[in-house]
Amino acid sequence: MRYELYYWTGIQGRGEFVRLALEEAGADYVDVARLPASRGGGEPALMRFLEDRTAAHRPFAPPFLKAGKIVVAQTANILQFLGPRLGLAPKGEADRFWTHQLQLTVTDFVAETHDVHHPIAGSLYYEDQKREAKRRADDFLRNRLPKFLGYFEGVLDANPKRGGYMVSGRLTYVDLSMFQIVAGLRYAFPKAMARAERKTPGLVALHDRVAARPRIAAYLASPRRIQFNQWGIFRHYPELDRK
Repeated sequence: MRYELYYWTGIQGRGEFVRLALEEAGADYVDVARLPASRGGGEPALMRFLEDRTAAHRPFAPPFLKAGKIVVAQTANILQFLGPRLGLAPKGEADRFWTHQLQLTVTDFVAETHDVHHPIAGSLYYEDQKREAKRRADDFLRNRLPKFLGYFEGVLDANPKRGGYMVSGRLTYVDLSMFQIVAGLRYAFPKAMARAERKTPGLVALHDRVAARPRIAAYLASPRRIQFNQWGIFRHYPELDRK
């Protein structure tokens, strides 16, 4: 199976959670919008899907994944689809739903992180809502960030397998997502994360364990890994960070 991932060019965004799963599994995939138009790629190829009103299962927004005739959208939904196929999901039904539940909580966390720098509207520039962003950042770093990270740290601690993973005793796609969360928050809020990480050693260890996996390490060192920048979910504005 060759997978086709459709996401915006130039940013990691929500598509990165899917890329990490595909890379860890060594899957045959293509990042369609990053291909030249001469090879059927580019953002016009993505937009054709979004604007095709005759499609029975038209995605609302990227990321979405094409696998043969199947098109799956929404990050957590894509990972639930890919998990069993890539060996990144538990075999038991209860643990599969638990993994999906955790990924949905990651989705909530990602949305709140994005809304720190765009608290009023995504259609406005950051500079148009800096005052509101500062107020949002103060609350996010004081209350929401430690609440989410503390929850995920507790999930690690409560895992009866005690293997350092979120679910059962082996790597799943939600572990890859936690790596991305820690990496992104370190970029966006380095001062706040330096403080938060003292209370979440399990998540730090999980991040490091994932980063050292051979395929992930190779991906991170390759041009396929888009660097964090000021257009994605995780953005660094010094005035929003605090010790």
